Amino acid sequence: MKTRDKILLSSLELFNEQGERNVTTNHIAAHLAISPGNLYYHFRNKSDIIYEIFQEYEKLVDYYLDIPEGRVLTLDDMTFYLESVFDGLWSYRFFHRDLEYLLDRDSRLRDDYREFTNRCLAAISLIFEKLADGGILEPQPESLRSAMSLNVWLVITNWMAFLKTAHGEKASACLTLRELKQGIYQVLTLEIPYLTPAYREQVMTLREKYRPKMPEQEGASETSVG
Repeated sequence: MKTRDKILLSSLELFNEQGERNVTTNHIAAHLAISPGNLYYHFRNKSDIIYEIFQEYEKLVDYYLDIPEGRVLTLDDMTFYLESVFDGLWSYRFFHRDLEYLLDRDSRLRDDYREFTNRCLAAISLIFEKLADGGILEPQPESLRSAMSLNVWLVITNWMAFLKTAHGEKASACLTLRELKQGIYQVLTLEIPYLTPAYREQVMTLREKYRPKMPEQEGASETSVG
């Protein structure tokens, strides 16, 4: 693996585990056992590293939200979209932990994130349209699909912040992927009023798999992931 790719992967790992604000370029270089000068040969500063990591993240989400051609969407497709987007959120979780701060600090990132958001909203709206074609959701006018898409996007991108505020700073540092994916419960809840009778029971059963638990309900022996 090239040094540049190692820097990106190690930076992502450290940002996720320790928080972006707590990691310097010297920390990254030390983690890789390379000199700071070697790191600066590939990246001018930490902002450039973060920007390139974001570019990889948006490519991943664009891939996840791709719409298959020549067929309608199924319930399995809907599950794949939700699971994949939250998997991507987990893999790049540092970004949404401190989103406002990161966007304020880098105008390139702010502009790209705005375009990324618009693409995601358009893709989610199209997914809703295709789910209606597949008989899972009732057909809705474009204005309502747009509003639904925005609500879904707000849940996805703010779910981590909710967990941090609801469970406390200490608990958020020990966030697990399972806890993060409990946000899928909220997304499916938003869709309940628009489900067709033929799929309501299946979606409600799927939704129960992600029902959130309050901290006192969690098993004391549950293993956490940093």
